[in-house]
Amino acid sequence: MKAAILKEKKLPLTIEQLPDPTPGAGEVVVQVLAVPILAYTHEVFSGERDYPLLLPLAPGVSAIGLIEKTGPDATRLAPGQLVFCDPTVRSRDDVLSPDIMLQGWIAPTEGAQKLQSHFRHGSFAERMLLPMENAYSLEQLRSFNPTKLVWINTMLVPYGGLLAADLQPGQTILVNGATGHFGSAGIAVALAMGAARVIAPGRNEQMLNTLVRTFGPRVRPVLISEQEEDLNKRLREAADGPIDCLLDILGPMRSTTLTRSGIMALRPGGTAVLMGGIDMPVELPYKYMMRNNLVVRGQYVCPRHAPLLLAALIGSGQINLEPFAVQTFPLEQVNQAVEYARDHGGPFQLTVLTPTQR
Repeated sequence: MKAAILKEKKLPLTIEQLPDPTPGAGEVVVQVLAVPILAYTHEVFSGERDYPLLLPLAPGVSAIGLIEKTGPDATRLAPGQLVFCDPTVRSRDDVLSPDIMLQGWIAPTEGAQKLQSHFRHGSFAERMLLPMENAYSLEQLRSFNPTKLVWINTMLVPYGGLLAADLQPGQTILVNGATGHFGSAGIAVALAMGAARVIAPGRNEQMLNTLVRTFGPRVRPVLISEQEEDLNKRLREAADGPIDCLLDILGPMRSTTLTRSGIMALRPGGTAVLMGGIDMPVELPYKYMMRNNLVVRGQYVCPRHAPLLLAALIGSGQINLEPFAVQTFPLEQVNQAVEYARDHGGPFQLTVLTPTQR
């Protein structure tokens, strides 16, 4: 099979021939149809984001594909089925605290690198080997273009946070990072889950207006400035009622003001879920948190059942993929695709690699 190989960081990927993978027990081989290329992929390949990887390897995080072969213990998956390939690979020998890697993307611990040594390659290839439990049937979405379905990978990140927040129909949620790639997708998912209002703070007025045009009046934009004062009060005013939960999915930032203000804007008993890229402490008042019964928790990606629930929301029409654009590149143009993704990584934009055609 052909694959795009990262031999060393700071070097371009090269197209090479690799042996076709063979599945063992608990494994499947998938013919890769479409792969997302995240906007910061170039930072991973250059070493600017120091992701631990066992090189050389074919990178690539998640895919839409067709089952080609299954291990001998498969009972439901069969060749020809359309599937989403979940990159979140968990070790099977410790259910309480498994080692976790994102296949083809990051293996941050010794145990995760042991996983990567077996499930070596990601989805920048014509075929990939993955654990059987990481292949989710999308047969109900056969009528969709596989390149559009790649958006599932983006949406699963905020969806994991919304599930962790226990968002209920009729509630109000605040999304920090609403004008970003993952945050804007999170708005679509929150509305599909029945959110009455989504509070969307941001500094880009044009993008805030785009969110309202795209999703309607349930989105309440809040334009903020660099020297914002009493931001949590403005967030509450925009909600016109209690804010039940916060999804904080900000990118790398040097300020915790928006995160802290979002937590402080929650109603008593509210929940804040942290999923973003802030790499510094967030100071919170102990007594205020205690007296208002606030919950602050982290969430890494999503639980195992999330892909099936998200696929159902898309199949039922609750999530409309029409506003979410894709730009496709063949495998041979992988380096051009990475550059394109770097320059086109905002809301409603996704660069997609197509190693094989259906």
